[in-house]
Amino acid sequence: MATALWRNASRLRNVHRCLHARSLSQFRSPIPSSTTIANSFHGPSLLSLRPVIPVGAEFKSLGIYGRYLSNSTTAPNENQEKSSSSSKTNPEGTQNTGDSQQSSGAAGKPVRGGPVSWLSLLLLLATGIGIILYYDSLKKRHIEEISNASKAVKEGPSAGKAAIGGPFSLISDEGKHVTEKDFMGKWSLVYFGFTHCPDICPDELQKLAAAIDKIKEKEGIEVVPVFISVDPERDTVEQVHEYVKEFHPKLVGLTGSSDEIKQVARAYRVYYMKTTEEDSDYLVDHSIVMYLMDPKMEFVKFFGKNNDIDSLTDGVINEIKQHKK
Repeated sequence: MATALWRNASRLRNVHRCLHARSLSQFRSPIPSSTTIANSFHGPSLLSLRPVIPVGAEFKSLGIYGRYLSNSTTAPNENQEKSSSSSKTNPEGTQNTGDSQQSSGAAGKPVRGGPVSWLSLLLLLATGIGIILYYDSLKKRHIEEISNASKAVKEGPSAGKAAIGGPFSLISDEGKHVTEKDFMGKWSLVYFGFTHCPDICPDELQKLAAAIDKIKEKEGIEVVPVFISVDPERDTVEQVHEYVKEFHPKLVGLTGSSDEIKQVARAYRVYYMKTTEEDSDYLVDHSIVMYLMDPKMEFVKFFGKNNDIDSLTDGVINEIKQHKK
């Protein structure tokens, strides 16, 4: 029994010596230095611990030394794991911090109301009304400027007279040969038509007769009314005479041959043309215009169908007054 115990103790001492020598060789090697290991433990170096371990500590010293070696090998790994875990948790912490900042920022934002408030609606209405009033005032001002400018415009000298009128030779309703010279010295209103006209010619001649009477009453100016036929085939001297006396005693009727009527119509820029014929009954399409001629038988102004008696009267009077200035 004692011999067996002594053998076991001897074996343990040999194992202890081998382990001790091996551990010393590892600590003395340049690869992990004692300083590095000591720094990892934040304590005294292993060299300073060598005298503390007795050689004959047998089982007790061997267990302490084994625990020391196991702690020395596992401590750096634990430190590395802690550092890696801390490095891993830092981004997460940063992310959590950012999330917390976002949540806090979202929580700190003021809650807005509805899309349109009463105040914004009132401001919008006020702005719209202001814009409408502004542009309305600009429009009125522009109209006033145009009106004032048109009133301020003065009539200047005419650039020229229209090429209307000219010499002619026709036969009056009394059977006399007349020319444009027979009408010089007085103002004249000349109208082209035909005696078989159903409605337009009678209306225009009645307006012409009434206007010259009013001109005589208002201004004492005598205007000679003249009717020139554009239907020489049917408008004979006798036919024209009977026709013109139905409208005014001073109305002068003129007719002539086809060539003479063409010449005078061309001189006064008058259009006329026969329409569809049915036996001897036909109509003549023609211009509906009255020409105001001055005492020299020169063209002054024309008056269309849209003028009534009053406008025709006032228009002729104004033209005569302007001509005398």
